[in-house]
Amino acid sequence: MRLEHIHFKFIGKHTFARIMHHSHSLIPTSGDPMAFEAFWRKLGDKCTIVISGSDLMSYLSDMGNVCWFLVPELAEAINNLHHVVDNAVSDGRHIVIGTGSTQLYQAALYALSSPGGPEPISQYPAETDYLRSGLYKWDGDANTFDKNNGAYIEVVNSPNNPDGTIREAVLAKVNRSAEGKLIHDLAYYWPQYTPITGAADHDIMLFTLSKCTGHAGSRIGWALVKDTEVARKMTRFIELGSIGVSKESQLRAAKILGIVSDDYPNFFEYGRRLMSERWNMLRQVIRQSGVFGLPEYPLEYCNFTGKFTNSHPGFAWLESKEDEDCEKLLRAERIMARGGRRFGADAKYARVSMLSREEIFNIFLERLSAIQGGSISNGKHLGS
Repeated sequence: MRLEHIHFKFIGKHTFARIMHHSHSLIPTSGDPMAFEAFWRKLGDKCTIVISGSDLMSYLSDMGNVCWFLVPELAEAINNLHHVVDNAVSDGRHIVIGTGSTQLYQAALYALSSPGGPEPISQYPAETDYLRSGLYKWDGDANTFDKNNGAYIEVVNSPNNPDGTIREAVLAKVNRSAEGKLIHDLAYYWPQYTPITGAADHDIMLFTLSKCTGHAGSRIGWALVKDTEVARKMTRFIELGSIGVSKESQLRAAKILGIVSDDYPNFFEYGRRLMSERWNMLRQVIRQSGVFGLPEYPLEYCNFTGKFTNSHPGFAWLESKEDEDCEKLLRAERIMARGGRRFGADAKYARVSMLSREEIFNIFLERLSAIQGGSISNGKHLGS
């Protein structure tokens, strides 16, 4: 088939919202981070990069670096961003780049559980079991891990997905003599979601562009790694799987992160106000009913903003107060959610995204309100 005979039809976001509003379709709440789209649209061509046909043809980027496919511009942008936000120690760390944080998670497991290494336990059953590796296996929630000795890998997700709470390692507190390794997934440790109470300083820390700025389509994640040999093994895993990471995506990420760092706190202030507004609207709906409950988050001082603030997570962890199946309850009103059992919790819980486009988020609130028989204020969002 000749290429000019192929036609693609794109539906505008406002048209899509009208279709969803008047149809019996499920509102998607999977976590596609489109909430910040309006901010980036207003910047126009400020984030534009031009790449000629002869650029970026080689596999290689920086052979003097452990992660040899990491573009130097992106390494500089990542370091600058962490210095500005002060949410993680990046000095003296190796930066390993991956196609999203999922690939980096697998790379970290490979690096920590190579022959002679520990037998891992993690919080991520689907991703851990996906490759069916003989090097590691899923062994349940760290809180229920009953081995007093022996090797393990514990994944600490903080702020936690799905409930947004700040987490610390569990097993190291229980048995400091055990042969344990830690992976810290800090994808949501950014000022729009949670107070920045200090610079994280761990052996392996995972971050992702999708949760930082909303650019999920670029598929860029990065790890800050203390140990050189672990960084080498992670790099080797990515080399074997994909021979590196797209340089086009890396340069785009470098441009975006550079703008965030240079213009701070504009993006993070925008994101913080937007997330605060959305959580206030959601809590208003919840207060008008006796059907659902939400977690409460403590007021903490944020070093980045210089203010006391609450957490405004990227997901809402809804609880059915009548112990009904929360996922089914939401689906009856055409709201797609992930039930608590997918996260090792009770079915009375369900996770819904707070990061959808404004139009979709408003329809979500409207349908949620219908379950309760309440109503919501019709205020305009920051992204309007």
